[in-house]
Amino acid sequence: MTVARIGRERPQGSNFELYSWYFFRISGLLLIFLVVHVIITHVVNDVSTINYNFIVRRWASPFWRANDWLMLTLALIHGLNGARIAVDDYVRSRGWRVFAYSVLWSAAIIFLIMGSIAIVTFNPAAAGAAALGR
Repeated sequence: MTVARIGRERPQGSNFELYSWYFFRISGLLLIFLVVHVIITHVVNDVSTINYNFIVRRWASPFWRANDWLMLTLALIHGLNGARIAVDDYVRSRGWRVFAYSVLWSAAIIFLIMGSIAIVTFNPAAAGAAALGR
């Protein structure tokens, strides 16, 4: 009796593909735990309480900054891995594949740099004073 598989089969070829397959599953599980950000922002709090001061108070904690940066990084790499698999599956021409990889990697690097700069350089003390008009 054959059992129907759901999803991609575990790769048998190169080590990179095997590690990529494992990473995809593990990062997906980790993202479920890191998504507490979304629950707090969109389920626990309503729209009227989420404003600039809410973010200032939240990012005053190193825990929330680290959580947000880890979620950003893991989500970008997870998504890049999925997009890479889609390119491998559907783009046959070598030239178009190189172009698609270039666009994917460029976008991922740009978003990672922008997000990291926002998270690392945000100064809650200065932001709080600016919000109070000081």
